[in-house]
Amino acid sequence: MWWKLFFLLLYFFMLFILARFFEAIVWYETGIFATQLVDPVTLSFKKLKTILECRGLGYSGLAEKRDVRELVQNSGELMQGELYSALKNEKEQVGSDSSTTFNGEMHFYELVEDTKDGIWLVQVIAQDRNPLLSTANWGKMVQKVSQFGIRTGTFNCSSDSRYCHKRGWMKSTLIMSVPQTNASKGKVMLKEYNGRRIETEHIFKWMTAHVASRIKTIRFSEQLLDDWYQMEKQPVKMFLFARLLQPPAFFSALSIKFTGRIEFIFVDVRNWDNTSCLDEIGVQQMPSYILKTPEGIYRYGNSTGEFISLHAMDAFLRSVQPEVNDLFILSLVMVNLMAWMDLFITQGATIKRFVVLISTLGTYNSLLIISWLPILGFLQLPYLDNFYEYSLKLLRYADTTTIASWVRADWTFYSSHPALFLSTYLAHGLLIDYFEKKRRCSNEDQNANNLEWLSSLWDWYTSYLVHPIASFQNFESDWDDDPNFLLERLAFPDLWLRPLVPIDYIKNLPTWKFRLAQSEVPNRVDQDNRQKTMTNPNGGSSGDQEVHHCSSEVLHDNNNGFSAPMKSEESWSGGEEQDTDWSHWPCGMLHCTECVVCLENFETDCLVMGLPCSHVFHQQCIVVWLAGGRHCCPVCRWPSYKKRPTRQHATEQLEPE
Repeated sequence: MWWKLFFLLLYFFMLFILARFFEAIVWYETGIFATQLVDPVTLSFKKLKTILECRGLGYSGLAEKRDVRELVQNSGELMQGELYSALKNEKEQVGSDSSTTFNGEMHFYELVEDTKDGIWLVQVIAQDRNPLLSTANWGKMVQKVSQFGIRTGTFNCSSDSRYCHKRGWMKSTLIMSVPQTNASKGKVMLKEYNGRRIETEHIFKWMTAHVASRIKTIRFSEQLLDDWYQMEKQPVKMFLFARLLQPPAFFSALSIKFTGRIEFIFVDVRNWDNTSCLDEIGVQQMPSYILKTPEGIYRYGNSTGEFISLHAMDAFLRSVQPEVNDLFILSLVMVNLMAWMDLFITQGATIKRFVVLISTLGTYNSLLIISWLPILGFLQLPYLDNFYEYSLKLLRYADTTTIASWVRADWTFYSSHPALFLSTYLAHGLLIDYFEKKRRCSNEDQNANNLEWLSSLWDWYTSYLVHPIASFQNFESDWDDDPNFLLERLAFPDLWLRPLVPIDYIKNLPTWKFRLAQSEVPNRVDQDNRQKTMTNPNGGSSGDQEVHHCSSEVLHDNNNGFSAPMKSEESWSGGEEQDTDWSHWPCGMLHCTECVVCLENFETDCLVMGLPCSHVFHQQCIVVWLAGGRHCCPVCRWPSYKKRPTRQHATEQLEPE
């Protein structure tokens, strides 16, 4: 998990560097930056109207370019980035229609009347009547209001005539839904359009006038000072100082979106003669967007990416005063980006990568939801109010820095270019995959194909389904080739009581060849000398016993870590030891010349196999014994897959009684 977090942070750093690289390219080719101011005098009449439409200011009564230019200047400074975004959005909105069609009373109530923090514009078509706006004009209206977060819909009374009679909608009209109070999740009110003119600009003016009426408006300097220094329950306020009749539509739309979190105040300074109060609170130029917090004031528009638009100011305010839902969505995006790193970190078959990815996505999202449940409970405790306030204070300090403005600008840039974001993420993942292959070059599993991996996955799943006890012992299943094996196992009544042990450990048991000694008659003198050297503490010799030294030379190394006593015991089969060459006998295995499974002696160069309990058998005999499901030693019944502890009394057994 930590490696995924590291790769994700590295990816964000690469995006930050890439954005600075794009800015350098634009500056090299055009000589301008996105934060560079644009003189409205140099713009055409069409571009000026595009800027006013993006800001939400009406221009229907302005026929001259000079009046339109002054309106743009009075609403805020224009930057190159805002101009580029406005022209780009105008091209993308052509032909787009995201209007909702309501099918009845409950559908209308759920989406419109039950929406507490949004604005709806609904065209009601009376029964057997024509709509108020034609299809072309309604499409223009949808495009105009959708850029401010206003949702649109159509309600045809022919689908629910009873509800239209209940509401009094006897003729085709337009209905706007706006929150009634400034409290979060408050009631909504429905406003009906009663104007005679049905042009798009007049309807839009009617809408913006109703939305702007919710914003507190200050028109006198004394009222400004009283409100500026007044300590209220809402510590964060957004002020707009401008020479306008009403605030722009994007400013009014944000006031509804941040209801209960930020208070929006519009200060009309058109008729002010005394501006000393503005100098007293630190407002030096017009227009100005001022964010007032308990920590101080912040002038919006001086840093990178702080444009006079809905999306730019929305990103700024969400970072300064986030709600719990914003933090949850951010954590959800981060967790899923981390989980998708498994697609590139995992090596092997393609299907294996996607299976691991799905498993990681499910695990991470489940843990995220489970982790958020107690957090939501703690945030509702009254004792944590101070902690919540201090956390927001630190967050506001961090989000008003230059680095935070760069991050917000990059977020806005990459969110408006999703193809670039996905392509860079894919390139970053392929680089991770390349370096992981280099790091795991010695791993043979990475060359496995899809069929082999699916086969091993099916083996594991079948073993888990039939015998879950054995599946959790870190064994990899190796089922028989018999297709009826599973059905035969289901016939046992003790299916869930008798665990099935996989037989992969059998090939890891020590195996070697049994050999006879080259000299059948050992040197008696040497044997007597060896017997004399082995004396007990009382001075006696070892008598009839003989010490055999073990060799470490084995055909198969024990990968499971099986070990046996360091010294061997007497032959438990009673064979002739003097005819056997014990030099190739593995260390710790008991010396014997007979297999107790088939009751036959070991022949020269035959394969023998030892178990962890140190008993030795014919390799073929013991494999058949173990593969039949009897996973224990035929002599001592010790489990054949389990390491046996070293017996401390092995040396005492060599002493004469």
